[in-house]
Amino acid sequence: MRPALATLLALGLALTLWTGAEGQDKKEVTIKGQIICAKCGLAKETKCMTTILEKKDGKEVIYYFDAAAHKKHHATICQEAKEGEVTGIVTEKDGKKTIEVKEVKIK
Repeated sequence: MRPALATLLALGLALTLWTGAEGQDKKEVTIKGQIICAKCGLAKETKCMTTILEKKDGKEVIYYFDAAAHKKHHATICQEAKEGEVTGIVTEKDGKKTIEVKEVKIK
């Protein structure tokens, strides 16, 4: 019974350390570029989605706003892209970058 308990405790400790280290990777970044609709401005989606398009190392990188920020800021940029900057935490899933928006500055 003791080896099983020791194994369980070791697994719990490893999981705690792993999730703690993962949380540290998520830091706020500021992205500068063109805030634009992924459907109307970029023709990348079938429905409107607020994004910021950053030019980085000669490539265009698209960051999709989280749902709450999309709803809040989309009307401003849907038919007309605007220069600006977005501060937040970036995550990536299935090759698509999403930014959990903390602050938006539209110029």
